[in-house]
Amino acid sequence: MDFTEAFFTAALWSSNDESDDNGGEPMDRNYGIDDFDPKCLAALTAECEAFQRDYAEHIVGCARRCGYSDDAMAGHDFWLTRNDHGCGFWDGDWPKPAATILTKASKAYGNVDLYIGDDGKVYAMGYESGERRGWRVAPTLVETLIEEMDGK
Repeated sequence: MDFTEAFFTAALWSSNDESDDNGGEPMDRNYGIDDFDPKCLAALTAECEAFQRDYAEHIVGCARRCGYSDDAMAGHDFWLTRNDHGCGFWDGDWPKPAATILTKASKAYGNVDLYIGDDGKVYAMGYESGERRGWRVAPTLVETLIEEMDGK
C-alpha cells in the first residue's frame, strides 16, 4: 500500500456514511477508493502528492510498524492528523523532530469531511470543484519549527 492509497483507506475507515440517526456505517464497509467523485479524488490526491514531496525527508525511515511501509503509515497518519483524530504523527510512532514537523504540516492542510452524494459517490466537502482546498506549508515554516525545537 502506498501513501495515497493508505490516506484514502484511512479516510473511508474513519468516516461514517450518515445513513441513519446514529451516524450510519463506516464508509469502508460499503465504499472504496473507486467510489470517490473523480474531482474530489484528484484534488485530494494532489494534496497527498504535495505533502509527500514537501516532507519526504521526514517520512523516510521513520515509522515501519505493523508491517506497513513508511509511505503507507505516513498516508494513514496524514489523514488522521489533519482531521484531529486520536492518533497520528504525534502519538509516539514517529521520532522527533519528524513527528512535530509532520503534525504541524498535516494540521495546516485542515480538516476534510466526507459525505455520500445523491449520486452515490463519496465527496469531500469543499473539494467538489476539483480544486485543492488544503494549503501547503512553506518550507520556511518548517525551518522555523526545526529552529524552535532545537532551542527547546
